[in-house]
Amino acid sequence: MARQIDKSSGIIRSIDWWTVGIYLALLALGWMSVCGASYTYGDTDIFSFSSRSGMQIVWIGTSIALGFVLLMIDDRFYETYSYVFYFLLVVLVFLTIFNPHTIKGSRSWLVMGPLRLQPAEFAKFTTALAVAKFMSAYDFNIHRWRDFAIAVGIVLLPMACIIGQNETGSALVYFSFFLMFYREGMTGSILFAAVAMIVYFVVGVKFEELLLWDTPTSVGKFVVLLLIQVFSSVLVYLYCRDKKRGRILLGGSLGITLIFLLFSEYVIPFDITWVQIGLTILMIGYLVYQSLSSRIRNFLYIALFALGSIVFFYSADYVLNNVMKPHQRVRINVLLGLDEDLAGAGYNVHQSEIAIGSGGLKGKGFLNGTQTKLKFVPEQDTDFIFCTVGEEEGFLGSAGVLLLFLALILRLIHLAERQPFKFGRIYGYCVLSIFLFHVFINVGMVLGLTPVIGIPLPFFSYGGSSLWGFTFLLFIFLRIDAARNLVRT
Repeated sequence: MARQIDKSSGIIRSIDWWTVGIYLALLALGWMSVCGASYTYGDTDIFSFSSRSGMQIVWIGTSIALGFVLLMIDDRFYETYSYVFYFLLVVLVFLTIFNPHTIKGSRSWLVMGPLRLQPAEFAKFTTALAVAKFMSAYDFNIHRWRDFAIAVGIVLLPMACIIGQNETGSALVYFSFFLMFYREGMTGSILFAAVAMIVYFVVGVKFEELLLWDTPTSVGKFVVLLLIQVFSSVLVYLYCRDKKRGRILLGGSLGITLIFLLFSEYVIPFDITWVQIGLTILMIGYLVYQSLSSRIRNFLYIALFALGSIVFFYSADYVLNNVMKPHQRVRINVLLGLDEDLAGAGYNVHQSEIAIGSGGLKGKGFLNGTQTKLKFVPEQDTDFIFCTVGEEEGFLGSAGVLLLFLALILRLIHLAERQPFKFGRIYGYCVLSIFLFHVFINVGMVLGLTPVIGIPLPFFSYGGSSLWGFTFLLFIFLRIDAARNLVRT
């Protein structure tokens, strides 16, 4: 008994209290925001359990109690049963697809009387545990395709199930795991390819209808195909260490494109993209030939990158116009500035921007917001809760909240880097990647900088599932970190 008490007191002493302090500060500010977002003029009791602010106190209290329980469990328990937790949550998320309860078009909620839980929020920490368990194995090598494919599969399996629930926003969070993969040795070319695909999509969609000079050439397609050629040439220069061929490919593609562009402008107008496609195919063939003749695989990888870029661009255009639902297509068009639709798809973001802008430098004060009190902003206590911060606390309050999140992210990086074992480090980077993704996308969504995909702001958005899910993520890591200073008995 005395040994157990000593161990518990040792855990308490070893906890990173800086992180706990940031957690409690975010909970307090989050409650104030929920209170401000759900309050209506004339309410006399913001602590009543019949109100959103009162219920949020319950979720906060249970989250703190849950965090304490997680700290008291042996850290080896989480690693030992990682796969069990992962399997159970994947099964639960999969079964939720067939859930008869549909909320706002999504089947992601389990309804048990007055209690509603979203299993997808808990699948994040189980996925983090499972992928950390797999990647911390002695014989794991991220540069071995089989190992990397299995690790990615562990991440993508729950993601696919969540997409089946029609909860695309929550599914996209799982892409944050690739930040952890990068930290653990994944080649940066994969991240570069991902960024390139985003650039292709944005440029291609935004400028698709704009014509180049007096030619029938789409500016969007022209620029994307030119970028593919430029990127491929630069990759040859950097990854193959072949400056001569890199310059030949870059100069040849730009020179030939310029010649045909002038011909189309001043002689016979025609769509230059056909010439660019032909040039790109010739470039791919040349890279494959160089790979076979020199036996340097990087030439082949660059050829695959160029081919994949073309396939992605034209398939993305098809998906946008023929597969996506109308409301999804409108949201993308609004984000890219192609449509305004202030009364439809752009309404939430527009009202959110008005609320944040009306807060000015110092804000209107606690419970004094007008946009939020008059319910102009939909989902203002969940997905769009940051607009309440901007309206009531102003620029200074919003900056303070973002600085707190920044402090949390930096602290998690510090804790992850000091872990003596790979399991703790990998799990720590999974946690901070998930937090970073949520904060970046949610705040960007409220400001109109990122797509509206409906994910909560950690510790701020109303609800028990997200709050408990984030608490699981954070306090399991704090328990793993605390164990590093304890002597196992």
